[in-house]
Order: sequence, then structure tokens, then C-alpha cells
Amino acid sequence: MTSPDVIVIGAGFAGLAAATALAEQGARVLVLEARPVLGGRASAVRDAVTGEKLDNGQHVLMGCYDDTFRFLARIGASDRVRRQAGLAVTMIERGGRRSTLQLPPLPAPLHLLAGVLAWDALSWHEKMSVMRVGAALRTTGDAGTEVPALRPGGPPGAVTVRDWLVAHGQAARLIELFWEPLALAALNQPIAVAAADTFIEVLSRMFGPEAERATLVVPAVPLDELYAEPARAWLEARGSLVRTQAQARVHVKGSQVVGVDVRGETIHAPAVVAAVAWHALPGLFAAPAPRALDDLLHRAAATTSSPIVTVNLWYDRPVLDEVLVGLPGRAFQWVFDKAVVFGRETSHLSLVSSGAADIVSQTNEELVARATREVHDALPRAASARLVHASAVRERRATFSLAPGQPMRPGTETGVTGLLLAGDWVDTGLPATIEGAVVSGHRAAAAARV
Repeated sequence: MTSPDVIVIGAGFAGLAAATALAEQGARVLVLEARPVLGGRASAVRDAVTGEKLDNGQHVLMGCYDDTFRFLARIGASDRVRRQAGLAVTMIERGGRRSTLQLPPLPAPLHLLAGVLAWDALSWHEKMSVMRVGAALRTTGDAGTEVPALRPGGPPGAVTVRDWLVAHGQAARLIELFWEPLALAALNQPIAVAAADTFIEVLSRMFGPEAERATLVVPAVPLDELYAEPARAWLEARGSLVRTQAQARVHVKGSQVVGVDVRGETIHAPAVVAAVAWHALPGLFAAPAPRALDDLLHRAAATTSSPIVTVNLWYDRPVLDEVLVGLPGRAFQWVFDKAVVFGRETSHLSLVSSGAADIVSQTNEELVARATREVHDALPRAASARLVHASAVRERRATFSLAPGQPMRPGTETGVTGLLLAGDWVDTGLPATIEGAVVSGHRAAAAARV
């Protein structure tokens, strides 16, 4: 292609959302991905034993992921997800008690209140404690609108999720069975560590004016087929280009971006979108990095990470009839059965441990053994089935930390003209989710002004 209008570095959700939004505006886009495959921290690899594609972690969307669904519609992939009719989550407690939280089709927050009040896992006193949060969930018709009534006292980020829940009178059992699994899934950090303000933003979107915003949406295909390869095909059909194994270095002169160096070749462009993870950002610039980026790169280097561990278990027969089940109070908080999603006759369970700092350094054998014990304790059918194969996947730097005291997240624009940021680390108000990444990509595309 001739010199592109915009170069996008990074081909995960953020980079591909930015690239496709730019191409939709008529820009010629060059996407550069350092790895041999697309997807970043939301990618798929092939299991060497089964030949099956494995996501690098089970990803779930929510009905409130407006930008994500707009992106999927743009690239013709809207039919590659499976939506719940309404939020219904089965929880299996330690000891085996099984119950289902189901939110009825009522306006928010009435659906949350009615669902919890009908949940037979809780005592009447425990159910009533949700009224304290329900009263604070004052929807305004705009899912992204801040909800002042939810804000804890003190500066933003100074209060943990647990502190906030306790301050709002939530019963300990309701926290264990509902709020903690929800927060762990959304924030990838224990509720005693993660700051409350980002969780509050998640709640304001989930429990917005339409009940379907709280529904779960599960990819019906591996992640590369969900968005990465469709986005590549969509871009290339419109004259843009996607290059893999293209390690990039941003070239800056003074405080103006000039272009990008790839294997000794300088590609000039008036705008560059850096859509890489926070920990990879300092490596995009040859030493010495531009002085205008000193503060940004210092914050990126000082931001800590939170890991996710996923264990995949293949059984010789069906062991679960639902797409997902919650396992509160355990190391692995959620179990998904991909066979239910993909329509297969045998079970492929994917167990997820969010905020997995306590177990991420264990060996594969230890992780598989722990996951197997927890599944067998919760699912009697799994205990009587034959385990055919198992694997463990670690994402040590799956997400950035949301603990109080972390460096302030950056905006889209930088101190260098023509250099824009995208990625879930960008300050969208959301945690490190697919939606946060896509929102950041769309904002970068809008700011590029091509």
C-alpha cells in the first residue's frame, strides 16, 4: 500500500477496533502486530493434543457492551456470540448446595432486587441487605452516566470494593455468593484489593435502564474466529493492511510523530495509534524516549499487573448442562462448558481463576489437580467421568491492577502530536475488559481526525 493515513500498533480488541473505525471513515490503515498471530491478550492457540483451538482465557461479554457489539457488527461477526435470554447464573457452594440467581425482565434496578429476593440461597435478612445497593442504583437512561449516589467518601480510588460493600450494608453471604464473584470477573482482583470506583462504573452500566444490559453473552467460536480474523479480512477488503511479526518502534522528532520503524524500514504516517498493553508501551520507543512522554512512560512502568489462570479439562462424557456455573469461595470461581456452547457430545470444561496471584506460580500439575478437585466436589457427574486431557494457561499480566495507589491511567492523547493511545489501560472508566479495550480504540479513531 502507499503511505498509510494511520498506523495502528497492536492487533487486539483495541487496535482492531481503532483500525476498523478508521477504515470506516475512509482512512488507509496499516496494522502492525509483533506476534505471529492476532489477538493480543484475547487470542486463541491450538492445543497440541486435541487439536482444538483454546482461548488464552475464557472471555465473557455483557449485554451492556455497546461498543463491542458495534465493532462486531461492523466486521460482520454479530452472529458469533450466544446471548442469554436474561441473566441467570447457577451457583454451587462449598458443600454442594446449588441455587440459581435469575433476574426477571423488569426495569432496573427492580430486576436486581426481585431476583435477589427470590433467590433461595439467602435468608430473608441477607436478601433485604441488597435494598441498600438497589436504592443507590439510580439509573438515568445513559449507561455511562456517573451515579453520584454510589460514590464512597474520599478521593477516587481510595476505597476498596469490600469497604464499599460493607459500607452499603451488604450481608457477608450475599457478598460471597454474588458481589465477590461478579467483582472478581469484572476487575480480575480480590475485592479487598481492587478500588471501588471502577466497580461502581461497571454496576452503573450493567444495571442500566434495560434489563438485558445485565445478560451474559458468550463467544460461540474461538476468539480468533470471533473478531481477529474477521477484522483482518474486513480491513484488507477495504485496502488496509495487517502485518504480523512486525516489531515496531515509533519514530518521533521533537514533539511530532513521524512514523514507525519496522525491521529497518521507516513507514511514514501523520498519526500513530499505540494499542499495546501498558507494560509494552515503554518498549515502543528507541532510547532515549521522547521527553514529552516521560510522565506517561513512568506511569506505565509503575503500573502493576494481576494474573488470570485458566485450566481446561476434557471428559469422556457430558458433565454439565449449562454454559457456565459459579463456584464461589474456591480458587477457580467459574466453570464454563465449551461443549454446551459448541454443541459437542463430550465435555470440555474451562475453569477460570481471576485475581490468581496466589496460584499463578504453581506447576501445571498442581493447577490441574486443584481444578479437578474443585470440579469433582461441585459436579458429581464429573467425578464419575474419565478425565481425558488437561491443560493450564497462565496470563501473568492479564490485566492492570486496580488497587488504590496505582498510577493514574492516561487519556487518548499524549504529549506527542499525532501519537494516540488505545488499550484497556486507557482511562475509559472501565476495568480491563473487552468493552474497555474497544471503547479506547473507538476514541483513538475519533481523535485521529483523518
